[in-house]
Amino acid sequence: MKLARVIGRVVSTTKIEEFDGAKFLLVQPLDEHLNNAGDPIVATDKIQAGNNEIVYYETSKEAGRIYETVMNPSDASIMGIVDDIYVNKLNTIK
Repeated sequence: MKLARVIGRVVSTTKIEEFDGAKFLLVQPLDEHLNNAGDPIVATDKIQAGNNEIVYYETSKEAGRIYETVMNPSDASIMGIVDDIYVNKLNTIK
């Protein structure tokens, strides 16, 4: 799973049947220190994430499995909202 920040919404009035009722968000991928990591992408959102929230998402085949009754052709789907991030800094011995 990957981290991202919600930076916008994507509105589509015409879409394939598998995406009926789906919400699309523009997300900025992040690294573990919450720095930008690549270009923004569009992800389907079933969990109702809000603007500026940190989320985790999945890509590829797993992204299409968020809908229970149908396999959709989504390339990225938001799986959850992040409450807290802790990065353990390892001590370096010289």
